[in-house]
Amino acid sequence: MAKTKSAGSSALGRDSRPKYLGIKINEGQAVRCGQIIVRQRGTKFFAGRNVKRADDDTLYALKQGVVKFSQKKKQCFDGSRKLTRIVSVV
Repeated sequence: MAKTKSAGSSALGRDSRPKYLGIKINEGQAVRCGQIIVRQRGTKFFAGRNVKRADDDTLYALKQGVVKFSQKKKQCFDGSRKLTRIVSVV
């Protein structure tokens, strides 16, 4: 008996599940302790006051409050400056 199908089968056609990344709570919305604010790969957004970064770069709230997004100029290792986005809970 054949181990694989002789004709018409394809190794392609499988698709990976979506990762559901992005901003989960917008600016001005209330947040509870431990609630996820941003799901991301890498550091597109940085953690500010009362926000912590998880192992998979997810940002979550440490305290109850209101979410605030801000921008700050950050100096890189080569001396150049770039704009970074910071997420805080106030």
